[in-house]
Amino acid sequence: MPTGLLNGGGSLNMKDMTATILKRIGHSVITLFVISILIFIGVEALPGDLAESILGQNALPETVEAFRKELKLDLPPHVRYISWLGDFVQGDMGRSLSNHRPITDLIGWRLSNTLFLAAVAAMVAVPLAIILGILTALYRNTLFDRIVSMVSLSAISFPEFFIAYILIALLSVKLSLFPSIATMDGQMSLMDKLYTIVLPCLTLTMVVLAHMMRQTRAAIINVLATPYIEMALLKGVSRLRVVVVHAFPNALSPVINVVALNMAYLVAGVVIVEVVFVYPGLGQLLVDSVAKRDLPVVQASGLIFASVYIGLNLIADLLSIASNPRLRNPR
Repeated sequence: MPTGLLNGGGSLNMKDMTATILKRIGHSVITLFVISILIFIGVEALPGDLAESILGQNALPETVEAFRKELKLDLPPHVRYISWLGDFVQGDMGRSLSNHRPITDLIGWRLSNTLFLAAVAAMVAVPLAIILGILTALYRNTLFDRIVSMVSLSAISFPEFFIAYILIALLSVKLSLFPSIATMDGQMSLMDKLYTIVLPCLTLTMVVLAHMMRQTRAAIINVLATPYIEMALLKGVSRLRVVVVHAFPNALSPVINVVALNMAYLVAGVVIVEVVFVYPGLGQLLVDSVAKRDLPVVQASGLIFASVYIGLNLIADLLSIASNPRLRNPR
């Protein structure tokens, strides 16, 4: 009888968890759909005629009209939106207006470069943020805690481009340690790539490190105030063991959430860093395409950034559910 009750309760909790996960996935899909509409409307609202701006003022009316038909600009907006979204879902992003190459080919290499930069920055920032968060919680209200908090607050307050230019001035111009322009190609070795992206990686690390470190510190301090932690301290367990073994695992849910959110920022928020360091990523492609009025590339890049950001936020939600017993068992 007890076994049956346990199995029944477990299946109920599993059903609740599955329903919660499906609900989060549904919300993410709806959000992405709304963003796709906003991207399309934003591009449609740009002033001027796209065909005339590309062909120039001296183009014949017949040429402009033929080009408008080629771009499907003669169709109603809702028809073009449905066609664009349907092709995008099937992997067909169209062709670039500036060089007539398939957008998939243009974006593929650029997206891999952006993901490479974000992954390297994450491998540096996440362990460092967790270690600093544990240490500042362990030595709370000490000189070390105050110094780290002051530095982290300063890093949060500075915009990315300011940090990037300071690093360029110090480490590239003055000390000549690293290149100021992160030029990459497919023939470079892994070590050459890592050396090339030191400055943009360091910029991103300084931007996201402070958020993750402070959230880790706050989560651990919150757990340290619970009765079972006080009981462990009263039993003579060392404070380091209490923080690392008992407090940190129970603070994982908010830590995982903030880490995943910062990973989303690393992928979707690298546009400024890529422009400053002329890094051949998807953000640089997006800016160049806006300057050239290459709207199909702008639409595709924007929707890819949105998809990655929403996907990583969804992963953050799912990991929070998996690491928090109260969310796994809502009843």
